[in-house]
Amino acid sequence: MKRFFLSLSLIIVAVCALAADAVNWSIALQDEATDHPSVKITATVNPGYHLYSVDNPAGGSMPLKFYFDVKGCKAVGTPQANKKYTTEFDDIFEVDQHFYEGTVVFTQKLQPTAKDYSVNVEIQGQACNDTGCVQVGDAKMLKGSFPGFKGADDEKAEVKEENEEVAALVEMTDSLQAAEPFMTPEANLSGTEANKSWWDNVEAELRVFEDAPEQQNRSLWYIFIAGFLGGLIALVTPCVWPMIPMTVSFFLKQNKSRAKSVGTAAIYGGSIIVIYVVLGLAVTIIFGASALNELATSALFNIIFFLLLVVFAISFMGGFELTLPSSWTNKMDSKVDATTGLLSVFFMAFTLVLVSFSCTGPIIGTLLVEAAATSNFVSPAVGMFGFSLALALPFTLFAMFPTMLKAMPKSGGWMNTVKVVLGFLELALALKFLSVADLAYGWRILDREVFVSLWIVIFFLLGVYLLGKLRFPHDDEVEKCGVGRFMLACISFAFAVYMLPGLWGAPLKSISAFSPPISTQDFSLYEGDVHAEVDDFEEGMRLAQQLNKPVLLDFSGYGCVNCRKMEAAVWTDPDVKSTIDNDYILVTLMVDEKRELPEPIKITEKDGTVRTLRTYGDKWSYLQRSKFGANAQPFHVIVDQNARPLAPAFVYKEDIPGYKAFLQMGKDNYQKGK
Repeated sequence: MKRFFLSLSLIIVAVCALAADAVNWSIALQDEATDHPSVKITATVNPGYHLYSVDNPAGGSMPLKFYFDVKGCKAVGTPQANKKYTTEFDDIFEVDQHFYEGTVVFTQKLQPTAKDYSVNVEIQGQACNDTGCVQVGDAKMLKGSFPGFKGADDEKAEVKEENEEVAALVEMTDSLQAAEPFMTPEANLSGTEANKSWWDNVEAELRVFEDAPEQQNRSLWYIFIAGFLGGLIALVTPCVWPMIPMTVSFFLKQNKSRAKSVGTAAIYGGSIIVIYVVLGLAVTIIFGASALNELATSALFNIIFFLLLVVFAISFMGGFELTLPSSWTNKMDSKVDATTGLLSVFFMAFTLVLVSFSCTGPIIGTLLVEAAATSNFVSPAVGMFGFSLALALPFTLFAMFPTMLKAMPKSGGWMNTVKVVLGFLELALALKFLSVADLAYGWRILDREVFVSLWIVIFFLLGVYLLGKLRFPHDDEVEKCGVGRFMLACISFAFAVYMLPGLWGAPLKSISAFSPPISTQDFSLYEGDVHAEVDDFEEGMRLAQQLNKPVLLDFSGYGCVNCRKMEAAVWTDPDVKSTIDNDYILVTLMVDEKRELPEPIKITEKDGTVRTLRTYGDKWSYLQRSKFGANAQPFHVIVDQNARPLAPAFVYKEDIPGYKAFLQMGKDNYQKGK
């Protein structure tokens, strides 16, 4: 029986689809032609799940929330359920949880204030079962008409309708300005009065300074190289390495001529590339680049991915083995036997892909997350192309030069050592995903010193293992430590020692992409880091006017690897730090911050889509898109006190001289403007 781990990419898809399976929603308008219409919301909770009520106690699961955006009518009271929720004490949260099972109907009463009215309904909540929790919800626009409306004469109704529209536009946008290609929020964006011109679109002014496609190409190259390196790592895993000589020998024996063997092996390698690229494209098409980016900063996704990598790490260390039904590979094997020619070669490649997921699953899953964070539609496919190219290369090369097969190291105990080392690395990488969720939601359970401490322990134990002083269930006894193991152990110990000063605030630039920012450290002796003066756009603009300085806007994210790299590699330069601290107002805006706004804000995107901004992260992400036409982080832009650009935007590039020139241009243009 062929045994292999479940594909991590399939697990990601399953996790994303889980929310759709937990609760099914139905939203409808009833009695619409009467003077007492209502919105009927039916939630069908699937067996095994609990849907938590509106008044679920603090400290428990996320309560149900209803949002009603009404026009031409008003909501009367709050939604009423047709049955009482169940109350049960939860040992984990130590509170009485209020939840519904089966089918529950919520009714929201309306009162028309005009003949024609509409209601936009949005639902957010959480449903849990014995294995975990998922966020659930739905949204729908309902329209109704009450011909017998008698609430006021036509003139008063029109005046009232106009007043309602004016009030709504205070929170939404001024759609009457023909010069604006899309709506721009004009007031109450942070609880205080804002200058509307600060939100004006300045893409045309930025184009004078810069050409945006450079960053996109750089991001794609980064993803391709990361995928290629991931493929090289996958090659030396126990699931792939032994397959190389077996598969190549099979091709050489099946074909009489060497040329035909080489051609068949090349098609085999090409099939592997096609399968992985199609998988990358499928992930993007199903979810979309922006949805993947939001998913990558979701607490639920990052916690699940953290737990998943921990499970893989324990399994790689010999704790247990996860398997898929053998019928999956048996079915693929039967396809190979039943087909001939190129189709048979393709099914052989597909079988290899399935079997190799035992070791490649975590690498592929991590690669897809990194690709999603670039907000580039083709990134997942580019990453998978790099990965599959590295994976398929040896099959073709060894078929072309079969004598090279004799020089390949034979499979043995060293393969299990590779597997255990990967387990240590996955354990360290898992903490990065837990850190993203911790930072985005402000839990502060994995501050920088805690993160660094855990990494020190992991890499110290890795060094002990490589020396043969620590053994796992499937390891052979190490009688002598080879030179290779000794050198790797030295590297692991040196890395652990290198991280020790980080406990007292040292920058640790080599791990800055993974560790939380130094601002989360409770105790730090280091004074060379750069701190934002404010984390609010309007507040920063007002402070710039008071101090008569230009503004350096830093669009960043808690889950942004490249943001941490730039902060550690560029901002720590003494000249860069001095210039930012003395000549600029630094405003850092986290696009994945989950802290809720005082009140939701209605906006309209360029394509006419109406969205509701509920968190500060939503707001800063919209500011970056609407004002600067950019969606990737890091994104640094210098603006004057009217929020007009003074220099080209600076995207990810660890270039200290270039960044100094960027800051100097902003200063010079600001002085000219004065």
